[in-house]
Amino acid sequence: MGDVLGYARVSTGDQDVAGQELRLRQAGALRVFTDVRSGRSMERPGLGALLDYARRGDTLAVVRLDRLGRSLVELLATVAMLKERGVALLSLEEKIDTSSAAGELVFHVFGAIAHFERRLIAERTRDGIAAARAKGKQPGRQPLDRERAEAALKLVGAGLSPTAAARQVGLGRSTVYRELRRAGADRLTT
Repeated sequence: MGDVLGYARVSTGDQDVAGQELRLRQAGALRVFTDVRSGRSMERPGLGALLDYARRGDTLAVVRLDRLGRSLVELLATVAMLKERGVALLSLEEKIDTSSAAGELVFHVFGAIAHFERRLIAERTRDGIAAARAKGKQPGRQPLDRERAEAALKLVGAGLSPTAAARQVGLGRSTVYRELRRAGADRLTT
């Protein structure tokens, strides 16, 4: 039987990991690794340190599953990676322990639900595109209005900033920057 290693994460510096650390230690965690990072950030040095420290047979404990992954897909990928390393997952709130057959079953059900959700989204997208085409619409990005792009380039050439030129002609700022790069590249090749 390996060690229980805790992982606690809060999103901002205003929040405190002390409550999570206490619960993890009460659950038997010998060591708790922490991160103060948004769930959106994939850079989690505390989790990385835990994974470097963990050995086959250890258990990674979290207070809630959302501390470990932002989405079900991300969480399933993390659990698959833990399984490859021989590390179990214990979630205190959801009472899931992947070292048991029942806990592993719950994760397989989660995975099936995630797969089903991805398929539904893909089907809805295809149906929406077909409905738009049936109404005579062309889904996707509309072709660039060359006249407006040329007008924006002339405004930038006259000293206006690309952002102001984009606003004035009704184009996106990134479109104007892309057209400026393209115009610069065209000048180099001709």
